[in-house]
Formats: sequence, structure tokens, C-alpha cells
Amino acid sequence: MTGNDKKKWLAALGAAAMLAATGWVLADDAAAPAAPAAADASGSSGSDASAGSADAGAGSGEAAAEAPAKPVKPLPSEIMPLADRGLMLGLVNTGEHIVTVGDRGEILVSNDGRRWAQVETPVRSPLTAVYFVDAKNGWAVGHDAVILHTADGGKTWELQNFKPELEKPYLSVLFLDANTGFAVGAYGLASKTTDGGKTWTDLEAPAIRGDELHLNDMIKLGNGDLFVAGEQGTLGLSTDKGATWEKLPSPYEASLFGALPVGEKGALIFGLRGNVYISQDVRAKQWTKVEVNTVATFFGGAPLPSGELALVGLAGEIVVINPTTNAVRSLRIRKNEVDANGRKIDDVVSSTYSSVIPFKDGILVAGEEGVQSLSSVQAQ
Repeated sequence: MTGNDKKKWLAALGAAAMLAATGWVLADDAAAPAAPAAADASGSSGSDASAGSADAGAGSGEAAAEAPAKPVKPLPSEIMPLADRGLMLGLVNTGEHIVTVGDRGEILVSNDGRRWAQVETPVRSPLTAVYFVDAKNGWAVGHDAVILHTADGGKTWELQNFKPELEKPYLSVLFLDANTGFAVGAYGLASKTTDGGKTWTDLEAPAIRGDELHLNDMIKLGNGDLFVAGEQGTLGLSTDKGATWEKLPSPYEASLFGALPVGEKGALIFGLRGNVYISQDVRAKQWTKVEVNTVATFFGGAPLPSGELALVGLAGEIVVINPTTNAVRSLRIRKNEVDANGRKIDDVVSSTYSSVIPFKDGILVAGEEGVQSLSSVQAQ
């Protein structure tokens, strides 16, 4: 698939307007018209300036044309009363809290996965992914090349990176420890830090960045190798903690939205139209297609305590895969609530999910309608 895959997913959820209304403003009203160049050059009128030498006129025009653009500053997020029911894209369990990120720079935290509190953030850019390396230190990434950091478990967030002029979102973030981390995204966007995010530099990885394809996910395999999945079946591997990368043959030529580790050297990859493949060793170039009995696109996944793998995606689709037998079972979340008129709603959720994490005996899923829960992942 060409084009920004995750932007398309956002657009499918009615987020086109959100993306158009970018979460920042030009400092000091950069859109205001500049004073005429001739007036800057002298106190005479426009007609007087035109009588001057051609060289002088050209010089002042060039100076105006080359005036540096005023810097773009982010606006902080707004605390919204129904934020927990809005679009959420990333989800993580820190060990102490549940943290979810999503639309308009919104970050919410919870102790039980049911009651959520929104915290302030310095941006209104959509946030796409979140990762915690321990209970306190976490990073969230998103549109406008935003990278946020928290050192207190998600209570407060600081801005580490903001480059709206790139017009590229980060789509995945991964840290190996409190200092070494990576963020990857659209059109080959990829960055690395070795100081906890105080500075971010371009990742030297021409093998996976050269075609400027979307890098949708980066994970760590069981043996510590780094693995990337992306557009047009892009698969990348690093065996030296991100110092060098190689591009791997792919069993699928369209977009892959994510990957999960399998065993020590393997992975499960997933993407468009229910395409899921598994390998016990990604370097062996042998992939097996997993028949999931759906054409729904999968956007997120997570390992479960049982050793199984959960995937979530379009139209409320949830599948659980046994990575040893490739057996698959399908699950659904049901609404059990009361509407504004006092009527009880008991129906299968059909909205789209973007991410999932294990929680107690079940799972939490983030998506179009906020975060929802399934109390058990056993066969229904």
C-alpha cells in the first residue's frame, strides 16, 4: 500500500479533520503580511522605490524572500471531559499504572483499566505509540515528529522532539534501557538516542530507510535482536542493538503494521486483510501463513502470559494465536452499559482497535472508542 498507512487508519476513524487542525500555531502570528520590502529599504513611497536602481530593488526583494520562517510552537493539550471515550492508539502497562495515548496529544492513566484520568501534555499532536522501560521512565511519540518523555510514571510529560516541518509522524517507539532508544515512522523516518532522549539523531540504516517506506513497528526479539516491520512488506533486522541493519526477504508485499516476538529468534508479523505470518527464525527466510479466518486488517498485538499472541484490528476483530500449533480462536468484546435514555446496551463492539495489552486474566484494547476490557481470553 502506498501512502501513510496509519494516517489512512486515522482517516478511517474520522480523523482527517483532526489532522487538518494541527495542534500548533505560528509564533507571533507568522501568517501576518510582511511590510513592503521597498518601505523597509527607505522611507519613500512604493512609486519612489520603483524609481531607484534595479539592483537595489532586486536586493531588497531577495532579502524579503529569504527572511527565515518564524518558529512553530506547540500548543498544550486540552483536558477534555470525555477523553476516555475518544480515539486512543497506544497502550502500555507500566507495572504500576495503565497509560494510553491518542488524539490531540491526549494521555490518560488508570489503576484499574476502567476509570481514567487525563494528564496534561505539551502538545496537541496525535500520539500513536507509547513505551515504558521501567515503572517511571516512558516515551510517547506521534505526529509532527513528537517525542514526549515522563520520569514519574506518566504523571507529567516533557517535550523532547517537535518538528512539524517534516510532516512525518513517528509510529513506534522502543527503548533498550533508560538511555538507548529508537523511534520510527512514516517515509523512512527513524531516530536514535543514547542519552534518554535529551538528543535524537537520524538512525543510520540505509537498508530499511533508503526507499522511504513507512516503518510501522520496531520490536525486540527474544534474543535481543531488533526487528522492524513496515510498508510493502518491509522487514529489517539488527543483531548489534541498532548499529547496523539488513533488509530481510518478506512473505508479504503489502503493508505490515506490527510484529511480535516468537521464541528466541522468531516473530509473528501482521497487516492488511488478515494477513498474518509466523517464523521461528526470521533469518531462516521461512514464513508460515497463519489462517485467521478473517480479512480484517490487524493494527496491534501483544504476547499473553499463556504464551499465546493476541491481535486486534478493524471492526472489533480480536484473535488469539498459539505460536506453537498456529491454532486460532476469535474473541469479541460486548458492550454492557446504559444509554442516556436509561436503555441497556448489550451488543458486540464493532469499532476498530489499534493496540492491546494483557491485563489480569483478560486484555485491554485501545481504539476508536477509548480503552475497553475483556475479562477473559478463554474460548467464548
